[in-house]
Amino acid sequence: QVQLVESGGGLVQPGGSLRLSCAASGSTFSVYNMGWFRQAPGKEREFVAAISWNGGSTYYADSVKGRFTISRDNAKNTVYLQMNTVKPEDTAAYYCAAGWGSITDVKWDYWGQGTQVTVAS
Repeated sequence: QVQLVESGGGLVQPGGSLRLSCAASGSTFSVYNMGWFRQAPGKEREFVAAISWNGGSTYYADSVKGRFTISRDNAKNTVYLQMNTVKPEDTAAYYCAAGWGSITDVKWDYWGQGTQVTVAS
């Protein structure tokens, strides 16, 4: 079992930056691939980014590639999502997840409760 708690959400202006964190507890964090997803009102949850268990591989949705960076610190049991040059369409609840498998086809077993990001002026 893995418990995941996101933090760092809030209100940010278009073009600004925000860093989300996801702290894990309850199991060996370093064995899991980690990912970020988001869900906007009235829309389905969508994949944002993923990182392999050792940080050696990353994978991004086309909509965030070049603007967002996923990273992890296994010593701190934490995964991050650095969001730069944010746009109003990035407004959503952001969720972190933990799972197994190929970095492009992870089976996501554990989910956090989410943190809200609002991009507006």
